[in-house]
Amino acid sequence: MSRIPSSAVAAAGLVGGYAVARWTKKRPLGGVVLAVAGGVAAREWQRVGGAKASVGLTSAYVAAFAGSHPLARKIGAWPAVFSVAGAVAAASWAATRDRG
Repeated sequence: MSRIPSSAVAAAGLVGGYAVARWTKKRPLGGVVLAVAGGVAAREWQRVGGAKASVGLTSAYVAAFAGSHPLARKIGAWPAVFSVAGAVAAASWAATRDRG
């Protein structure tokens, strides 16, 4: 059985968390999506890259979430979410591409 790449899980968590929060108008529900996807990605980062990669990429995931808010004021909400999701996906891919 093939695994979904952690880069895709992380990006989907950021985009999906925002989408759920926006469309349901329930921010905590979006937070649940964000947290679950982040946890799944972190577990895979740990498995593939070890503790250092997991801590670094999880920190990047949280920073991307936080950074999307001020970025949204400058470029709009969806462009900000897609930008930070792409950045986290690229970092995840770069950190784990040769290992798993």
